[in-house]
Amino acid sequence: MKSIKGPKTPAIVQQIQWILDPVQTMETCVQKYGDIFILQGGLDTSATVYISSPQAQKEILTKNNEYEAPSSPILKSLLGEKSIILLEGDRHRRERKLLMPPFHGDRMKNYGELICHLSQQVASNLKVGETFIARKVMQEISMQVILQVVFGLHDSPRLAQIKPLIAEILNFTASPWRATILFFPFLQQDWGSWSPWRRYQRQMKQLDELLYTEINERRGQLDPNRTDILTLMLLAEDEEGQGMTNQEIRDELMTMLVAGHETTATALAWAVYWVHKQPQVYQKLMKELATLETDTEPMKIFRLPYLTAVCQETLRIYPVGMLTFPRVPTKALELQGYHLEAGTIVVGCIYLTHQREDLYPEPKKFKPERFLERQFSAYEYLPFGGGSRRCLGMALANFEMRLVLATLMSNFEMALAENKPVKPQRRGLTLGPAGGVKMLIKGLSTVLK
Repeated sequence: MKSIKGPKTPAIVQQIQWILDPVQTMETCVQKYGDIFILQGGLDTSATVYISSPQAQKEILTKNNEYEAPSSPILKSLLGEKSIILLEGDRHRRERKLLMPPFHGDRMKNYGELICHLSQQVASNLKVGETFIARKVMQEISMQVILQVVFGLHDSPRLAQIKPLIAEILNFTASPWRATILFFPFLQQDWGSWSPWRRYQRQMKQLDELLYTEINERRGQLDPNRTDILTLMLLAEDEEGQGMTNQEIRDELMTMLVAGHETTATALAWAVYWVHKQPQVYQKLMKELATLETDTEPMKIFRLPYLTAVCQETLRIYPVGMLTFPRVPTKALELQGYHLEAGTIVVGCIYLTHQREDLYPEPKKFKPERFLERQFSAYEYLPFGGGSRRCLGMALANFEMRLVLATLMSNFEMALAENKPVKPQRRGLTLGPAGGVKMLIKGLSTVLK
């Protein structure tokens, strides 16, 4: 059986390279060592095995009896220990079952009108001739969607307090250098009032107080007619008639706020960039949007084939989540002809799978047509992860992405404010466009007028 190879440089050097330039690090390693390689350092200082072939992805994502999720202090401090991301076995299955209903079927239709309305509302502040940072506008839209669709908070005073706190917490690791605090536990120390970790903990405490107050108030005056996700979580019961505890609800709300807000905003910023970077993509998309009627309904937008392909290709070329959640084998085993010791951290490298020439010819090119020409399996295309741990909010994220992009493109004529390629850059645990994509408003669109 083969042993897994990787760089010979000191562990600290590998760790810093991985933090500061993950894309280059992954690409260098895959060229030198192939589909499976080992790097010192990942989500902690341990050695981590990176895999990228669809067969290996399938193996680590579906063999739940051979792999388990390792403890993750970073995610625990950010999301809480009861977050579905950190649960295993029966507890994970129970939570997933309780959380599934809000993200499917008729509920989604209700959310569609709200998403289109919020997109127009936020975008109405943009002025012709002005430049703006796409990710900031998308963050504002996705924040409003989360707070209204998930929390059912509209114009309450608590909403005004929650918004800036979440923004500050997410900004805490917004650049590669700031993100170092996530990877080096010795930086996660309280060194007095000036220290970043003290400030982060204080903000988390304030946010916790607001979230628990909201959960308790809503539990006390539960209205089954409300359609927001918080209400649906409060009403959910398992087979034994047990509902979710306050802590479980708080941790799932944090998961949606962190995983659902930041990731969708980043993906939308990339989408706007690629559409305006390539005139033929822009023209094709505008032609398709012109087929809509003035008062189109959200499900019609959602089903547009070229719009769908544009969003799929956006999530392929630079997936916001670069890696699947870590897994560790419970016993020594073989993976694709390589020996894995029990306890070795293994991650599926989504970015490298999406860059495979055998799956995606000319992988560095933005070509939505590839999604119209063929179907990809769940282990060839996995922007939301895979297996039993696939992102629960996938349906809502796909829905939101298409509706927001269509609404903005239909209301504004935009252009890239800078004629230079935008590079991917680490943003906390995710991959985003460096600089956030600077755009210019050229005029109001006449597509849906």
